[in-house]
Amino acid sequence: MSTLAARRRHPASLFVVLLLALVVTGGLYAAFAPKSAKAETTSASDVNAGKQLFLSNCSTCHGTNATGTSAGPSLVGVGAAAVDFQVGTGRMPLAAPNTQAQRNTKQFSDKEIAQMAAYVASLGTGPNVPEKQYTTTGGNSAKGGELFRVNCAMCHNFAGSGGALTRGKYAPPLTSVSGKHIYEAMQTGPQSMPVFNDTNLSPQDKKDIITYLKDIEKQPAQGGHTLGNLGPVSEGLFVWTFGIGLCIAVAVWLGRKAA
Repeated sequence: MSTLAARRRHPASLFVVLLLALVVTGGLYAAFAPKSAKAETTSASDVNAGKQLFLSNCSTCHGTNATGTSAGPSLVGVGAAAVDFQVGTGRMPLAAPNTQAQRNTKQFSDKEIAQMAAYVASLGTGPNVPEKQYTTTGGNSAKGGELFRVNCAMCHNFAGSGGALTRGKYAPPLTSVSGKHIYEAMQTGPQSMPVFNDTNLSPQDKKDIITYLKDIEKQPAQGGHTLGNLGPVSEGLFVWTFGIGLCIAVAVWLGRKAA
């Protein structure tokens, strides 16, 4: 019995048990972890073309090696999704320094944007441009609404109408924004927005949120004019301007009539 007990307490047994536990844990994570939306494959020619576009249009602020300067941050490791979002929404190239980059008309074709994204992606690992299946409608709108109200509504308003932030910044309205760019914004966290990676919100969760936002855009205003869906501020301003103005006009009219 003493010999058997000594074998059971062999010093290597603890190491073996820990190793087996790590292997099992890693295997289970690989099997059940949320699948990310992968990018389309790019070629070396796309990377080279993207580098030339980058040097011609972006290197002044971001540096010739995309490592950043005093005028712009480093792009190493931001991934293709960040480039596709910033350039695809016309926020970049930035016309002039400002508190916040605004959505504008894009300056490059879709092919050129994809080439620049491929070049930046080659500099370091980062979020990919999402697959189309996750950026279209067809998700669970009810679940998307719940996720949006919990994670996004405090800045973007319950209907995605946008809102004011501190230091002159703002959460932009999400109307007329493509599903791909909404997805990429959640992936990359532009401006003051936090990053919602696949651990926070899975690709299916992001699709549900996109579905909710697109349903809100198509929803008719059953109660009359929505006043931008901005809540009590716009409603209070309407009442103050037109309601009290009407009361004053009636009071003046009655006063003149009595005289």
